[in-house]
Amino acid sequence: MNIPNLLTVLRVLLIPIFILLFYMPFHWSYMAASTVFAIAAATDWLDGYLARRLQQSTPFGAFLDPVADKLMVAVALVLLVQVHANFWLTLPAAIIICREIVVSALREWMAEIGARAHVAVSNWGKWKTAAQMLALVILLGNPPVVGFWVVLGYGLLLISAGLTLVSMVHYLTAAWPHLRDGAEQK
Repeated sequence: MNIPNLLTVLRVLLIPIFILLFYMPFHWSYMAASTVFAIAAATDWLDGYLARRLQQSTPFGAFLDPVADKLMVAVALVLLVQVHANFWLTLPAAIIICREIVVSALREWMAEIGARAHVAVSNWGKWKTAAQMLALVILLGNPPVVGFWVVLGYGLLLISAGLTLVSMVHYLTAAWPHLRDGAEQK
């Protein structure tokens, strides 16, 4: 167990804490949940940086890092959909979660056929993640009352959903020759 892997495990362990804080009946609970989520999001960047810088990449880290990210984001989106309960948050949340399922399945299948490198993380995915994390930090930190910050959070989440679709198309396009070849062989 190295520092990058410990940070990834910490990210998973922070999930129940930000859920608990989100539901506490105090005026500061949203901001506290958002702060814990922001710390978890920062560890996502930090663990990757340290793994590369210290040359401490491991198979465990390569497995758990994307799982931790997806768990963290999916839980945050579910919490927000529940309290906001509107189209403007539910649609992008559904797009983001569905994309994560599709791309994860695609990456797994591509790895099985030895073509995982064709669906490596792209810049589209990095921009999507940045917009998504910022949107989630803003939305988790504010009660579901329409105001500047909530509207900004919705806007960033919609941008993130758009980038999510673009990055999914990018991955599917890269994988298409392999998908097509598999369909032609049947």
